[in-house]
Amino acid sequence: MALRTKAHWFGVALNSPDPRALARFYQRLLGWELHADEPTWATLAPSKEAGYNLGFHLEELYQRPVWPAEEGKPQMQVHLDLEVDDLDQAVEHAIDAGAELAAYQPQERVRVMLDPDGHPFCLYLD
Repeated sequence: MALRTKAHWFGVALNSPDPRALARFYQRLLGWELHADEPTWATLAPSKEAGYNLGFHLEELYQRPVWPAEEGKPQMQVHLDLEVDDLDQAVEHAIDAGAELAAYQPQERVRVMLDPDGHPFCLYLD
């Protein structure tokens, strides 16, 4: 039997030294609604009915990951992939929201971005 709930809810949580600030960055980036906004936990989703969300959890010992990975340094544990219609426009929007363009770009149709806490996320063309 597969794991499931009546609501079929799915979420991804990112650790952060400031979950509220990171949630607000992703709110600017994605235009999603803020549903929880506590000092140790925040969540965003397109709507309450969406069935998926992004969560942000307080990690007091958080260390910014290094990307690409370097031996002996904190490495990313997960990254988000976001399909976009216009790569240049999406990069500009992400930077305006508070992201930075990663120095290393491995693919032509993908742009690796870093959120304010250093979590990598990819903007890509299908």
